[in-house]
Amino acid sequence: MSVLLTGIGELVTNDPDRGAPAAPGESAPGSSAGRDLGIVREAAVVVDHGAVVWAGPAAGAPAADEVRDVGGRAVVPGFVDSHAHLVFAGDRAVEFEARMTGRPYTAGGIRTTVAATRAASDDELRGNARRLVAEMRRQGTTTVEIKSGYGLDVEQEARSLRIAHELTPETTFLGAHVVPPDTDPAAYVDLVVGEMLDACAPHARWVDVFCERGAFDADAARRVLRAGAAAGLMPRVHANQLGHGPGIEVACEVGAASADHCTFASDADLRNLADSGVVATLLPSIEFSTRQPYPDARRFLDAGVTVAIATDCNPGSGFSSSMPFALALAVREMRMSPAEALWAATAGGAAALRRDDVGWLGVGSRADLAVLDAPSYLHLAYRPGVPLVAETMVAGSWA
Repeated sequence: MSVLLTGIGELVTNDPDRGAPAAPGESAPGSSAGRDLGIVREAAVVVDHGAVVWAGPAAGAPAADEVRDVGGRAVVPGFVDSHAHLVFAGDRAVEFEARMTGRPYTAGGIRTTVAATRAASDDELRGNARRLVAEMRRQGTTTVEIKSGYGLDVEQEARSLRIAHELTPETTFLGAHVVPPDTDPAAYVDLVVGEMLDACAPHARWVDVFCERGAFDADAARRVLRAGAAAGLMPRVHANQLGHGPGIEVACEVGAASADHCTFASDADLRNLADSGVVATLLPSIEFSTRQPYPDARRFLDAGVTVAIATDCNPGSGFSSSMPFALALAVREMRMSPAEALWAATAGGAAALRRDDVGWLGVGSRADLAVLDAPSYLHLAYRPGVPLVAETMVAGSWA
Protein backbone atom coordinates (compact mmCIF):
# COMPACT_ATOMS: atom_id res chain seq x y z
CA MET A 1 0.00 0.00 0.00
CA SER A 2 1.39 3.39 -1.00
CA VAL A 3 1.60 6.21 1.55
CA LEU A 4 1.80 9.93 0.84
CA LEU A 5 3.60 11.92 3.52
CA THR A 6 2.59 15.50 3.02
CA GLY A 7 2.67 18.74 4.98
CA ILE A 8 6.47 18.49 5.22
CA GLY A 9 7.68 22.00 5.98
CA GLU A 10 11.31 21.14 5.15
CA LEU A 11 12.49 17.95 3.48
CA VAL A 12 16.19 17.08 3.56
CA THR A 13 16.93 14.73 0.66
CA ASN A 14 20.76 14.79 0.56
CA ASP A 15 20.27 15.05 -3.20
CA PRO A 16 21.82 18.35 -4.34
CA ASP A 17 19.78 18.27 -7.55
CA ARG A 18 16.55 18.55 -5.53
CA GLY A 19 17.24 21.79 -3.68
CA ALA A 20 15.84 25.05 -5.01
CA PRO A 21 18.55 27.35 -6.44
CA ALA A 22 19.64 30.21 -4.22
CA ALA A 23 18.84 33.80 -5.08
CA PRO A 24 21.76 35.88 -6.39
CA GLY A 25 24.21 36.64 -3.61
CA GLU A 26 22.73 34.00 -1.27
CA SER A 27 24.02 30.57 -0.25
CA ALA A 28 21.91 27.57 -1.09
CA PRO A 29 20.02 26.41 2.00
CA GLY A 30 21.74 23.52 3.70
CA SER A 31 24.84 23.87 1.56
CA SER A 32 28.23 23.80 3.23
CA ALA A 33 31.65 22.78 1.93
CA GLY A 34 30.05 21.01 -1.01
CA ARG A 35 27.53 19.17 1.15
CA ASP A 36 24.23 20.35 -0.31
CA LEU A 37 21.38 18.82 1.65
CA GLY A 38 18.97 19.16 -1.27
CA ILE A 39 16.30 20.85 0.81
CA VAL A 40 12.75 21.02 -0.56
CA ARG A 41 10.26 23.34 1.16
CA GLU A 42 6.55 22.52 1.45
CA ALA A 43 7.33 18.98 0.36
CA ALA A 44 5.87 15.51 0.14
CA VAL A 45 7.18 11.95 -0.16
CA VAL A 46 5.44 8.87 -1.53
CA VAL A 47 6.44 5.50 -0.11
CA ASP A 48 5.52 2.11 -1.56
CA HIS A 49 6.84 -1.38 -0.76
CA GLY A 50 9.49 0.00 1.57
CA ALA A 51 11.01 2.45 -0.91
CA VAL A 52 10.62 6.09 -1.87
CA VAL A 53 8.84 6.27 -5.23
CA TRP A 54 8.36 10.04 -5.40
CA ALA A 55 9.66 13.13 -3.57
CA GLY A 56 9.27 16.81 -4.27
CA PRO A 57 7.02 19.83 -3.77
CA ALA A 58 3.71 18.83 -2.21
CA ALA A 59 1.75 20.67 -4.89
CA GLY A 60 2.90 18.13 -7.45
CA ALA A 61 2.53 14.97 -5.39
CA PRO A 62 0.74 12.00 -6.98
CA ALA A 63 -2.16 10.21 -5.31
CA ALA A 64 -1.51 7.35 -2.89
CA ASP A 65 -3.56 4.76 -1.00
CA GLU A 66 -3.03 6.52 2.33
CA VAL A 67 -2.22 10.11 3.26
CA ARG A 68 -0.32 11.21 6.36
CA ASP A 69 0.00 14.95 7.04
CA VAL A 70 3.01 15.72 9.29
CA GLY A 71 1.80 19.22 10.05
CA GLY A 72 4.67 21.37 8.82
CA ARG A 73 7.39 19.35 10.55
CA ALA A 74 10.83 18.78 9.04
CA VAL A 75 11.74 15.36 7.64
CA VAL A 76 15.33 14.11 7.34
CA PRO A 77 16.84 10.84 6.13
CA GLY A 78 17.11 8.24 8.87
CA PHE A 79 20.42 8.38 10.70
CA VAL A 80 23.02 5.80 9.68
CA ASP A 81 25.02 4.76 12.73
CA SER A 82 28.04 3.02 11.24
CA HIS A 83 29.86 2.17 14.48
CA ALA A 84 28.26 0.57 17.54
CA HIS A 85 28.96 -2.22 20.05
CA LEU A 86 25.56 -3.46 21.22
CA VAL A 87 26.02 -7.15 22.09
CA PHE A 88 27.22 -7.08 25.69
CA ALA A 89 26.11 -7.55 29.28
CA GLY A 90 26.56 -5.36 32.35
CA ASP A 91 27.76 -1.77 32.42
CA ARG A 92 30.83 0.21 33.47
CA ALA A 93 29.25 3.12 35.30
CA VAL A 94 31.85 2.85 38.08
CA GLU A 95 34.62 3.18 35.50
CA PHE A 96 32.88 6.26 34.08
CA GLU A 97 32.67 7.81 37.54
CA ALA A 98 36.37 7.19 38.12
CA ARG A 99 37.25 8.71 34.77
CA MET A 100 35.20 11.80 35.53
CA THR A 101 37.12 12.25 38.76
CA GLY A 102 40.55 12.16 37.19
CA ARG A 103 41.53 8.68 36.01
CA PRO A 104 42.30 8.63 32.26
CA TYR A 105 40.55 6.13 30.02
CA THR A 106 42.49 3.07 28.81
CA ALA A 107 41.35 0.08 26.80
CA GLY A 108 41.68 -2.28 29.78
CA GLY A 109 38.07 -1.81 30.83
CA ILE A 110 36.95 -3.86 27.84
CA ARG A 111 37.90 -6.97 29.80
CA THR A 112 35.25 -6.16 32.43
CA THR A 113 32.56 -6.27 29.75
CA VAL A 114 34.04 -9.47 28.30
CA ALA A 115 33.59 -11.26 31.63
CA ALA A 116 29.96 -10.09 31.98
CA THR A 117 29.17 -10.94 28.36
CA ARG A 118 30.58 -14.44 28.59
CA ALA A 119 28.47 -15.08 31.71
CA ALA A 120 25.21 -13.86 30.11
CA SER A 121 22.68 -16.07 28.38
CA ASP A 122 21.71 -15.70 24.75
CA ASP A 123 18.36 -14.25 25.81
CA GLU A 124 20.03 -11.69 28.06
CA LEU A 125 22.37 -10.54 25.29
CA ARG A 126 19.59 -10.53 22.73
CA GLY A 127 17.24 -8.59 25.00
CA ASN A 128 19.81 -5.92 25.80
CA ALA A 129 20.80 -5.48 22.15
CA ARG A 130 17.17 -5.22 21.07
CA ARG A 131 16.49 -2.63 23.75
CA LEU A 132 19.36 -0.51 22.51
CA VAL A 133 18.30 -0.80 18.87
CA ALA A 134 14.77 0.27 19.87
CA GLU A 135 16.29 3.19 21.77
CA MET A 136 18.15 4.18 18.62
CA ARG A 137 15.00 3.89 16.51
CA ARG A 138 13.19 6.32 18.80
CA GLN A 139 15.99 8.81 18.12
CA GLY A 140 15.81 8.52 14.34
CA THR A 141 18.45 5.86 13.62
CA THR A 142 17.30 3.53 10.86
CA THR A 143 20.54 1.72 9.99
CA VAL A 144 23.01 0.48 12.59
CA GLU A 145 26.25 -1.47 12.41
CA ILE A 146 26.92 -3.87 15.31
CA LYS A 147 30.31 -5.31 16.22
CA SER A 148 31.35 -8.34 18.18
CA GLY A 149 34.41 -7.99 20.39
CA TYR A 150 33.20 -8.74 23.90
CA GLY A 151 33.57 -12.51 23.60
CA LEU A 152 37.22 -12.94 22.58
CA ASP A 153 37.01 -16.69 22.10
CA VAL A 154 35.67 -18.72 19.20
CA GLU A 155 32.30 -19.68 20.68
CA GLN A 156 31.53 -16.30 22.24
CA GLU A 157 32.47 -14.23 19.19
CA ALA A 158 30.34 -16.40 16.91
CA ARG A 159 27.46 -16.18 19.39
CA SER A 160 27.69 -12.39 19.48
CA LEU A 161 27.58 -12.15 15.70
CA ARG A 162 24.64 -14.53 15.40
CA ILE A 163 22.68 -12.30 17.79
CA ALA A 164 23.81 -9.12 16.03
CA HIS A 165 22.76 -10.54 12.67
CA GLU A 166 19.21 -10.92 13.97
CA LEU A 167 19.10 -7.13 14.28
CA THR A 168 21.05 -5.80 11.29
CA PRO A 169 22.84 -6.99 8.16
CA GLU A 170 25.72 -4.65 9.08
CA THR A 171 27.63 -6.98 11.39
CA THR A 172 31.34 -6.70 12.09
CA PHE A 173 33.76 -9.35 13.34
CA LEU A 174 35.93 -7.64 15.97
CA GLY A 175 37.69 -10.59 17.53
CA ALA A 176 40.79 -8.36 17.45
CA HIS A 177 39.40 -5.94 20.04
CA VAL A 178 41.95 -6.61 22.78
CA VAL A 179 44.12 -9.57 23.70
CA PRO A 180 42.46 -11.58 26.49
CA PRO A 181 44.29 -11.63 29.85
CA ASP A 182 47.04 -14.23 30.28
CA THR A 183 47.12 -14.88 26.54
CA ASP A 184 50.13 -14.68 24.26
CA PRO A 185 49.43 -11.90 21.71
CA ALA A 186 50.90 -13.81 18.75
CA ALA A 187 48.96 -16.94 19.64
CA TYR A 188 45.77 -14.92 19.95
CA VAL A 189 46.23 -13.38 16.50
CA ASP A 190 46.71 -16.93 15.16
CA LEU A 191 43.36 -17.84 16.72
CA VAL A 192 41.62 -14.75 15.33
CA VAL A 193 42.75 -15.34 11.74
CA GLY A 194 42.14 -19.08 11.96
CA GLU A 195 39.45 -20.91 13.89
CA MET A 196 37.70 -17.77 15.14
CA LEU A 197 37.44 -16.22 11.67
CA ASP A 198 36.12 -19.49 10.25
CA ALA A 199 33.36 -19.57 12.89
CA CYS A 200 32.46 -15.89 12.58
CA ALA A 201 32.68 -15.12 8.87
CA PRO A 202 29.28 -16.68 8.02
CA HIS A 203 27.60 -14.18 10.36
CA ALA A 204 29.56 -11.03 9.44
CA ARG A 205 29.86 -8.54 6.61
CA TRP A 206 32.88 -6.66 7.97
CA VAL A 207 36.17 -7.32 9.78
CA ASP A 208 37.63 -4.78 12.20
CA VAL A 209 40.69 -4.44 14.41
CA PHE A 210 41.62 -2.11 17.25
CA CYS A 211 44.98 -0.88 15.95
CA GLU A 212 46.21 0.96 19.02
CA ARG A 213 48.72 0.86 21.81
CA GLY A 214 47.55 -1.72 24.33
CA ALA A 215 45.69 -3.61 21.61
CA PHE A 216 47.12 -4.64 18.18
CA ASP A 217 50.11 -3.22 16.34
CA ALA A 218 50.24 -2.49 12.62
CA ASP A 219 51.58 -5.89 11.59
CA ALA A 220 48.93 -7.76 13.57
CA ALA A 221 46.23 -5.44 12.23
CA ARG A 222 47.30 -6.03 8.63
CA ARG A 223 47.26 -9.76 9.18
CA VAL A 224 43.76 -9.73 10.69
CA LEU A 225 42.31 -7.47 8.01
CA ARG A 226 43.86 -9.38 5.12
CA ALA A 227 42.66 -12.70 6.52
CA GLY A 228 39.18 -11.26 6.90
CA ALA A 229 39.24 -9.95 3.33
CA ALA A 230 40.31 -13.38 2.08
CA ALA A 231 37.25 -14.79 3.85
CA GLY A 232 34.99 -12.31 2.07
CA LEU A 233 34.73 -9.68 4.81
CA MET A 234 35.32 -6.01 4.06
CA PRO A 235 37.78 -4.19 6.36
CA ARG A 236 37.30 -1.25 8.71
CA VAL A 237 39.67 -0.09 11.45
CA HIS A 238 39.59 1.40 14.96
CA ALA A 239 42.35 3.93 14.30
CA ASN A 240 44.24 6.67 16.14
CA GLN A 241 41.91 6.88 19.12
CA LEU A 242 44.37 7.06 21.99
CA GLY A 243 47.29 8.73 20.23
CA HIS A 244 49.18 9.11 16.99
CA GLY A 245 49.75 5.69 15.51
CA PRO A 246 49.60 3.56 12.37
CA GLY A 247 45.86 2.82 12.34
CA ILE A 248 44.86 5.32 9.64
CA GLU A 249 47.84 4.30 7.51
CA VAL A 250 46.85 0.64 7.79
CA ALA A 251 43.22 1.42 6.93
CA CYS A 252 44.26 3.24 3.77
CA GLU A 253 46.79 0.57 2.84
CA VAL A 254 44.22 -2.26 2.94
CA GLY A 255 41.41 -0.26 1.32
CA ALA A 256 39.18 -0.17 4.39
CA ALA A 257 35.73 1.33 4.07
CA SER A 258 36.39 3.51 7.09
CA ALA A 259 38.93 4.50 9.71
CA ASP A 260 37.04 5.15 12.94
CA HIS A 261 37.89 7.55 15.78
CA CYS A 262 40.77 9.41 14.06
CA THR A 263 41.11 11.53 17.19
CA PHE A 264 44.82 12.01 16.57
CA ALA A 265 45.44 12.46 12.84
CA SER A 266 48.46 14.07 11.19
CA ASP A 267 48.35 16.09 7.99
CA ALA A 268 49.84 13.06 6.22
CA ASP A 269 46.99 10.92 7.59
CA LEU A 270 44.45 13.37 6.18
CA ARG A 271 46.10 13.32 2.75
CA ASN A 272 46.14 9.54 2.87
CA LEU A 273 42.43 9.38 3.74
CA ALA A 274 41.50 11.82 0.98
CA ASP A 275 43.63 10.07 -1.64
CA SER A 276 42.42 6.56 -0.73
CA GLY A 277 38.73 7.41 -0.33
CA VAL A 278 38.61 5.85 3.13
CA VAL A 279 35.84 7.46 5.18
CA ALA A 280 36.87 9.04 8.48
CA THR A 281 34.19 8.10 11.01
CA LEU A 282 34.29 10.54 13.91
CA LEU A 283 32.77 9.55 17.25
CA PRO A 284 32.24 12.71 19.33
CA SER A 285 30.30 10.97 22.10
CA ILE A 286 33.52 9.15 22.98
CA GLU A 287 35.47 12.36 23.46
CA PHE A 288 32.58 13.67 25.54
CA SER A 289 32.72 10.61 27.79
CA THR A 290 36.49 10.18 27.99
CA ARG A 291 37.51 13.85 28.08
CA GLN A 292 39.97 13.31 25.28
CA PRO A 293 40.40 16.17 22.80
CA TYR A 294 37.81 16.30 20.04
CA PRO A 295 39.16 15.82 16.52
CA ASP A 296 38.90 18.97 14.43
CA ALA A 297 36.51 17.92 11.67
CA ARG A 298 37.27 21.16 9.83
CA ARG A 299 40.75 19.82 9.06
CA PHE A 300 39.28 16.64 7.57
CA LEU A 301 36.69 18.45 5.48
CA ASP A 302 39.14 21.05 4.22
CA ALA A 303 41.50 18.24 3.20
CA GLY A 304 38.75 16.63 1.10
CA VAL A 305 38.12 13.66 3.42
CA THR A 306 34.65 12.11 3.50
CA VAL A 307 33.45 12.32 7.11
CA ALA A 308 30.85 10.20 8.89
CA ILE A 309 29.49 10.61 12.41
CA ALA A 310 28.50 7.61 14.53
CA THR A 311 27.75 6.96 18.20
CA ASP A 312 30.19 4.14 19.07
CA CYS A 313 27.52 3.15 21.60
CA ASN A 314 29.27 0.83 24.07
CA PRO A 315 29.21 0.31 27.85
CA GLY A 316 32.69 1.67 28.49
CA SER A 317 34.03 4.63 26.60
CA GLY A 318 30.69 6.12 25.54
CA PHE A 319 27.27 4.70 26.46
CA SER A 320 25.12 6.94 24.25
CA SER A 321 22.80 5.63 21.56
CA SER A 322 21.83 9.10 20.35
CA MET A 323 22.83 10.23 16.89
CA PRO A 324 21.24 13.67 17.49
CA PHE A 325 23.53 14.07 20.49
CA ALA A 326 26.58 13.07 18.42
CA LEU A 327 25.50 15.49 15.71
CA ALA A 328 25.15 18.36 18.18
CA LEU A 329 28.59 17.63 19.64
CA ALA A 330 30.09 17.61 16.15
CA VAL A 331 28.71 21.10 15.55
CA ARG A 332 29.67 22.51 18.94
CA GLU A 333 33.01 20.81 19.50
CA MET A 334 34.36 19.71 16.11
CA ARG A 335 33.69 22.84 14.03
CA MET A 336 31.20 21.27 11.66
CA SER A 337 28.30 23.29 10.32
CA PRO A 338 24.81 21.90 11.06
CA ALA A 339 24.51 20.90 7.39
CA GLU A 340 27.87 19.09 7.39
CA ALA A 341 27.01 17.25 10.60
CA LEU A 342 23.62 16.09 9.33
CA TRP A 343 25.16 14.92 6.06
CA ALA A 344 27.86 13.05 8.00
CA ALA A 345 25.24 11.39 10.23
CA THR A 346 23.22 10.19 7.24
CA ALA A 347 24.95 10.07 3.85
CA GLY A 348 28.38 9.93 5.48
CA GLY A 349 27.39 6.90 7.53
CA ALA A 350 26.02 5.27 4.38
CA ALA A 351 29.37 5.87 2.66
CA ALA A 352 31.17 4.28 5.61
CA LEU A 353 28.99 1.19 5.14
CA ARG A 354 29.22 1.36 1.35
CA ARG A 355 25.46 1.60 1.07
CA ASP A 356 23.72 3.51 -1.70
CA ASP A 357 20.14 2.78 -0.59
CA VAL A 358 20.18 4.65 2.73
CA GLY A 359 21.28 8.08 3.96
CA TRP A 360 19.21 9.99 1.39
CA LEU A 361 15.58 10.39 0.33
CA GLY A 362 14.63 10.15 -3.32
CA VAL A 363 13.31 7.75 -5.92
CA GLY A 364 14.98 4.41 -5.32
CA SER A 365 16.13 5.02 -1.75
CA ARG A 366 14.89 2.91 1.11
CA ALA A 367 12.03 4.65 2.91
CA ASP A 368 14.05 5.42 6.05
CA LEU A 369 13.28 8.78 7.57
CA ALA A 370 12.80 10.74 10.77
CA VAL A 371 10.02 13.25 11.33
CA LEU A 372 11.27 16.04 13.56
CA ASP A 373 9.08 17.89 16.01
CA ALA A 374 10.67 21.06 14.64
CA PRO A 375 10.43 23.21 11.51
CA SER A 376 14.04 22.63 10.39
CA TYR A 377 16.93 20.20 10.68
CA LEU A 378 18.86 23.07 12.28
CA HIS A 379 17.05 22.35 15.53
CA LEU A 380 18.97 19.07 15.91
CA ALA A 381 22.05 21.09 16.88
CA TYR A 382 20.19 24.20 18.02
CA ARG A 383 18.25 22.29 20.71
CA PRO A 384 20.69 19.64 21.99
CA GLY A 385 19.33 17.06 24.39
CA VAL A 386 15.71 17.66 23.38
CA PRO A 387 13.84 14.60 22.00
CA LEU A 388 12.99 16.12 18.64
CA VAL A 389 12.34 12.91 16.70
CA ALA A 390 8.56 12.56 16.64
CA GLU A 391 8.39 9.46 14.43
CA THR A 392 10.80 7.13 12.67
CA MET A 393 10.09 5.16 9.50
CA VAL A 394 12.21 2.13 8.59
CA ALA A 395 11.76 0.58 5.15
CA GLY A 396 8.30 2.11 4.90
CA SER A 397 7.06 1.01 8.34
CA TRP A 398 6.72 3.23 11.38
CA ALA A 399 9.15 2.03 14.02
